[in-house]
This record gives sequence, C-alpha cells and structure tokens, in this order.
Amino acid sequence: MNPSGKAGQQPLEYTIQEVSAKLGVPVHKLRRWDSQGVLVARRTDGGHRRYATEIIDGLAGSTLGAVTDKYQDELAIARRTLQEKRRIIQLLLESESRYRDLVETSHDLIWTTDGLGRFTYLNNGATDIFGLAPRDLIGCCFFDFEARPSHISNRRFLLHLKRHGEVRNYVTRLAARDGSDRWVGINARVSCDERGKLIGIRGTARNITEQHEAALQIEHLATHDSLTGLPNRVSLQRSLEEALRNGGVGAVLFIDIDHFKYLNDNLGHRAADQIIIGVGGVLGEALTDMPSQVYRLGADEFAVFLPDALRPHALQLGEILRDALRHYRYQSAGMHRISGLTASIGVALYPFHGGEVPVLLSNADIAMYQAKDSGRNRCVVYDEEAHTLRRIHSRVQWSSRLREVLDEERLVLFEQPVVRLSDMQTVHREILVRIRDEGGNIVLPGQYIEAAESLGLIQELDMRVVELLLQYLAHPDHRDQKIRHFVNLSRLSISDPQWVRRFQNMLANSCVSPNVLVFEITETAAMSNVDVTQQFIRELKQMGCRFALDDFGAGFSSFYYLKRFDVDYLKIDGGFVRDLATDEANRIFVRALCDVARGLNKQVIAEWVETREVLKILTDMGTGYGQGYLFRRPAPLWSVGQDQEAHRAGG
Repeated sequence: MNPSGKAGQQPLEYTIQEVSAKLGVPVHKLRRWDSQGVLVARRTDGGHRRYATEIIDGLAGSTLGAVTDKYQDELAIARRTLQEKRRIIQLLLESESRYRDLVETSHDLIWTTDGLGRFTYLNNGATDIFGLAPRDLIGCCFFDFEARPSHISNRRFLLHLKRHGEVRNYVTRLAARDGSDRWVGINARVSCDERGKLIGIRGTARNITEQHEAALQIEHLATHDSLTGLPNRVSLQRSLEEALRNGGVGAVLFIDIDHFKYLNDNLGHRAADQIIIGVGGVLGEALTDMPSQVYRLGADEFAVFLPDALRPHALQLGEILRDALRHYRYQSAGMHRISGLTASIGVALYPFHGGEVPVLLSNADIAMYQAKDSGRNRCVVYDEEAHTLRRIHSRVQWSSRLREVLDEERLVLFEQPVVRLSDMQTVHREILVRIRDEGGNIVLPGQYIEAAESLGLIQELDMRVVELLLQYLAHPDHRDQKIRHFVNLSRLSISDPQWVRRFQNMLANSCVSPNVLVFEITETAAMSNVDVTQQFIRELKQMGCRFALDDFGAGFSSFYYLKRFDVDYLKIDGGFVRDLATDEANRIFVRALCDVARGLNKQVIAEWVETREVLKILTDMGTGYGQGYLFRRPAPLWSVGQDQEAHRAGG
C-alpha cells in the first residue's frame, strides 16, 4: 500500500500490482497503457508507477472491460490499417522500380515533352536514335534532328497530333549527331490540363532503319530482274497503267531472242545468263538517246516502253534494236563464240491495240509470235485480223474437245504431297487436274486452261474438280483422313455470284467436313478484284473451309493487300524457291516473304522444292511446309472412268 495512507484508512495511491488485482488487467498491459497514454501512472523518485485510488476505484466499478476492449479493437483496426498502407506503399515502390527498369532497359525510345515539344525526359533508347545521351537532349525537340527531305512530313505529323490527339506508327527520317540518317517509327499522344490546353506530349520511338532499308530492297527486288538489274514485268505494268491513265499514245515492243533454247542447251546456263546480261546492256545502249525504258520479262524475253510513239517510230526503233543485236559478240570461258543474235519483235500501240494493260501486253505478245510465225528476225505490228482468225480456230477446236472431256468424264485428279519440313511428314495434298485425251494420253493444264477461261468453261471445270474430290473424300476408305486437300479455283469462278451459290450448296449438301478443304486462289486472281475475293473468302470460311494464296510473291502489290485477305496459307511462288541455292536475291526475297507471313500468323508453303540444298535453306529460314519433286512427283488420285464405276458398285 501507499505509505502515505494512514492505518485503517483508504490509501491515496495504488501500486501497479494492486491495480492489476483490482482491475483484472495483466501488469504488462498496464505498462503498455501507461506508455500509450490510456491509463497514466505517476512515477515515484524510484521510478515506480503509482495510480490514484479514486481513478482506479472508479474504473473498477465501471464497464472498464467493455471500454478497454473497444479501445483495443480500435487499436487493432488502426494497426491493420497502418499495415495495409505499408503494404500498398511497398507494392507501389516495387511497381515503380519495375517500371523504371523496363523503361531504362527498353530498346525503344520513351520520351516526354513540354507544351512546346521540348524534351523533358528520355530513356537510354535516345542514344540509338540521336547518337546522344538522354541528358544532352533535354530541351531539344525532334525537329532539331530532322533530315531535310522530311520537313513537310514532320510538320504534317505535328498537325495530325494536335488535331486528333494521338498518332500511331508514323514513319519519318531523322539525322543523328554523326550525320547519318535514321528512319524512325513514332507513337505519340498529347497531354492536356483540365481546361484542354496542351501541356505536353509523350510517346515512344523505334529505330526502324534496317527494316525500312530491307523493305526498299524488297521493293527493288520485286520490281527489277535479279540477273540483269533491269525493271521487270511489274514495273512495265505500272508504267503502262500510268501512261493509260494520262491518255496520249505510245508503243510497247516485246523482244524474244530467236533460238535461245539452242544456246542454253549447248553453252549451259551460266553462259546463257551472261548472254542475257549482255543483251540487256546492248538494248539499253541502243536506247540511250531515246525517251524509253528496257524491261526484262523473263527467260529470253525483253520489252521496251516507248511513250509518245506511233507506228513509224516504233518500227524504226525495232529495226535499231535488231541491228544492235546483230552486232553483239560473246565469247564464253570455254572459247565458244557467239557472233550476233536475231530477235522477233512484236509491237502493240496504245490506245489503238488496247486501252487496258492486260489487253495491250497480250496483243504485244501475240505480235511477237506473229513475227516468229512469219520467219523470225523481224519486227511486226499487231495484226488484229490475223490474230482473230487464229483465235477463232483455236476456240472452236478447244470448245469441242473440252465439252467432250466433261461429257465423257475424262478428267483425272492427280495429287502431290505437302510435307511438314520439321519431321518430313505428309500433312496436306494439292489436287491437280489433268485431261485424258481420246488416245488415253494425259494433257497438262497449260495446254487448255487459257482456252477454258476464254470459252467460259473454266467454271464448269472448277465445279467438276471439287465435285470429284468430294466424292473421293466421301468414300468409306477415305472418310477418316485427317489430311487437308488443296484445290485451285479460278478468278472467273469466284467472281460469278451464281457459280458461288451453286458451289456453296454443293459443299453444304456434302457429307465431307469443310475443314479438310483448302481452296487456293492465285495472287493475280486475288488482286484482280480485292472486294470480291474478300467476300468469297469470308463466306467460305464461315462454312469451315480454309484458304491459301498461291504463287505468293509473283507481284509485289500483294504485300499491301495481304492483311486484307483472311487466308491461312501462303504458297511462295516456285520461281523464287527453285534457285535458292544459287541466287542470293531470291534468298533475300524468300526470307522476307517468310518473315511477313509469320508476322501475320500465316503458314508458309514453298513450292518447287527439288534439291536437298534448297530444302536445308528453307528449313533454316523457318519455312513450315514444302512441296515439289524432292518429296514426290504428282501421282493419280482418282481416275474418273475407273473409280466412279467402283463407287457405283460399292467397291
């Protein structure tokens, strides 16, 4: 007891032990209450805690337990709140740390500016683009580094940004500190205050110089012949399209070297290539002082575009070119000497012989063959009457033959495997159509497809081929196959609404799953009418069918439209694949095509795979599938005359 109290009287103060006994509160809790200011004790000179009796007695007779428990609950809640705040702060710190690590280690430039476009922050990606450290760029802006040709482009970028508030994938050219150019892709968004006033810009930028230069190289490869460096057929078509749009007159000359196959067979491919290079040079020199351009169309065929020319000028130029070739000399490493060449030259004049590019080129080609038919080594202007007679005769002949083929069921389906290069397993088949003539001989498509298209019979052929394939797949022996079958469809078929309806009904009424059917559309067919192609693909894919874009790469324009075609497979044109082992330009092109396809999540099939060396190159490029003689030549899938009888008999 407190010694200050008298004997028999209530003490004035309690010790901590007495308070513990009276209140039923542990001593350690009383000490904590004291330190927390909950129940404060007086300290004696010796440091002992003393509590006023009136306070303790009052508490002992009150609801102290409830009060203290409530206070304890509040303390617990406050403690948990503090712990949660500490946890949130720690998470924010960790998130900020991760963000800073990502920003500072990013290869892309991440930047912010003030309202005037001056940099306020840049990460380490600035060095790759500007050649300067981030701290040296504070206060600068993009325009301080622009290359002269892009002034207008960059100001257009700023105008678009202010108008729309955001710019995506904007490509421009900047000059780094060392003077070298950088092609840069920029994404940006404006920041505004609550009143809508521009206070800054933030965004990202990436150095795309290598990709841009690669795209330019691909564009050049797509529009120029890899052997001679001359513009190719794609370039000629573009030039003619522009000329026809602008009106006026002009001429196109097709030039074919006479008996070149003899030179190729006797001197070899290497010498023949050197002759082709030499011919390109000779033709170019002959046209040095003329407003014209030489093109190589392929093999031993060249073309000359001569704007603002009429018949006399075009014939005069043809004689100049024949004379230049006559004086050409070549001597191979094996001492084979070629003294002069002759050529058959066909001339078509626009707009007289064609107001559309395909018609004009076709007529120039016909004129060239008219020159050959007339004895070679001459220049001939397109003769519409002679061509009409020949065309009518050919149409009459093929009209009768093709109708007999359809009526007598003399179509033969062949198949060639599509192999997965990772394990060399056959996973698909391409269906190829052949004709069996009256003597039982097989006729290849190259001999009749053009006639079938001109006669309007190609649609019936397409329908019949798919019908035969469905019969084959519906047979019990083939119904469980997991292999997909690729079938070509012509441009004329998919652009005919009535044919499309018949085709869809045939598929819908078949017991064959559409999932095993892949329809191939050539690049040129797809590009002839983009909207029609898209509609056809969309409707057939809703049924479960798949699509492949055939001969991909034959025309560069498909790069631009490729993302609009919802196809599953891209079949790289065999002309690029066959010479991969010896043609560096083809390797660059095929690698680029594979990269584009993978970027768009499409499967790549390389056609005309004929050697192990080419197979290894394709595998190293990551090409998924291959098709060609290396794996197997086309073989009969189903002969109509035999298998239909077996099918009818249930065999």
